[in-house]
Amino acid sequence: MKFFIDTANLKQIKEAQELGVLDGVTTNPSLMAKEGIKGTENIKNHYKQICEIVDGDVSAEVISTEYKRMIAEGEELAELHNQIVVKIPMIKDGIKAIKYFAKKGIRTNCTLVFSPGQALLAAKAGAYYVSPFVGRLDDISYNGMDLVAQIVNIYNTYGYNTQVLAASIRHTMHIIDALDSGADVATCPLSAILGLLNHPLTDIGLEKFIADYNSVNK
Repeated sequence: MKFFIDTANLKQIKEAQELGVLDGVTTNPSLMAKEGIKGTENIKNHYKQICEIVDGDVSAEVISTEYKRMIAEGEELAELHNQIVVKIPMIKDGIKAIKYFAKKGIRTNCTLVFSPGQALLAAKAGAYYVSPFVGRLDDISYNGMDLVAQIVNIYNTYGYNTQVLAASIRHTMHIIDALDSGADVATCPLSAILGLLNHPLTDIGLEKFIADYNSVNK
């Protein structure tokens, strides 16, 4: 399973890249706003900076909801760098835009997916990634990982090549659950990735090794 970091924070992206396990980045308008990135040109330049840090795919989201504007905005984003994947919302015009981009050879990430039917439409239109939002489903008392597993099963059964990108990951156990569900990618905050490092027995074992070494090497 691939790890993407879900942020627009360059410092966190660099830290994840230096860890040696990062496969890509996902962003959205909310994450850009959180970092104080304002204005179209500043946002585009920020995407370019992200692409210079990481080796893998960088999802850049359109903010338009009308087909022709999505096409224009998506083409501009795709031209920024060959690592850019155009992020398209799961709406009627979004599906039409995904189909258009697929024919043009521009990769897309269909975002805000909350049902198997939506995931099916995205795959049929030719989305490169589909992003079921796990955490937001959990928030309304639905097991988000059940949806991930459903989508994986549908794609495997019918031979769709669209990759399942588990999004809205909130914590480390979500990553483990995404593994169990068969997701191709998990996009998550840096804290969730770093959480995979932690286990009390590792800490106890390392402390014992160091203590034993020091006892015979004084």
